[in-house]
Amino acid sequence: MSSHHGHDHHDDLDPPRVEEVADKVFAYVQPDGTWWINNTGFIIGDEGVVAIDTCATERRTRRFLDNVTAITSEPLRVVVNTHHHGDHTHGNYLTHPAAIIGHDRCREEMIAGGIHTYEGIFGDPTPDWGDLELAPPMLTFSDHMHVHTGEMGIELHYIGGPAHTTNDIVAWLPEQRALFSGDLVFNGGTPFVLMGSVSGALTAIERLRTFDAEVIVPGHGPVCDLGVLDRLADYYRFVQEVAADAHRSGVAPLDAARETDLGDFAELTDAERIVGNLHRAIFEAGGGEPGARIDLAAAIGDMITFNGGRPLRCLA
Repeated sequence: MSSHHGHDHHDDLDPPRVEEVADKVFAYVQPDGTWWINNTGFIIGDEGVVAIDTCATERRTRRFLDNVTAITSEPLRVVVNTHHHGDHTHGNYLTHPAAIIGHDRCREEMIAGGIHTYEGIFGDPTPDWGDLELAPPMLTFSDHMHVHTGEMGIELHYIGGPAHTTNDIVAWLPEQRALFSGDLVFNGGTPFVLMGSVSGALTAIERLRTFDAEVIVPGHGPVCDLGVLDRLADYYRFVQEVAADAHRSGVAPLDAARETDLGDFAELTDAERIVGNLHRAIFEAGGGEPGARIDLAAAIGDMITFNGGRPLRCLA
């Protein structure tokens, strides 16, 4: 792997940190967890390293890989993608020749969408993406898969339906009771289900509870435990209530968001996601199928309008 130490794009952010959440199981936490700043992780076994996701930019992914090689000389053998979004997959190409694993629809979505950085929507200045190359999963599954590296066993489970996206999976280590949740869990940030389902996200939370994890590595934000799921469920039910009222009254998602008091949820980062979430929730309130495609451009445009017409904050 290449060695490359770049400076943070925004020096006011704390540097990424490696946390050993169980024996030979590591979370790689990137503050501050907002747009395009995700968490990854890695597991060290006798037959090599299994990484969970990559990062949004070339620089961030190289830094992640440097942190892995600083801890172990074992080769990177496998990369697991928890879903198709670019903040978790853009750096896949830098892990060659590791095998990349994801859900069937993760591969489909990545190939259909290509490298997408939503130019003009995020950041001022624009994030330094680097020289990105598309590298979708080469091994895919529909429901579950087991990955082994020596005595370390990692279970990959499709969450069962649309939630954050249509292709969310988790990586579960039953011996260590450690769960890599991907973006099914945001800790401290506003959850986002524009490309998935609000009702499905609530179902996914109940599925996450069944793992009875001692530690969760969320897709964004600090490492946490099962207690975070209650707050996520409260948020999704709140969105559904607002959406139900808006649907009955014929109020558009942007107007509904402007009229909504976020209450305790206002302290979550990236509050403009309420608009995208309401696009999805109002669609579902009207009988729309969870996970069905909706007008993403309109939803993102409304989020920018909600943000005062400014690009969305992105410090990647």
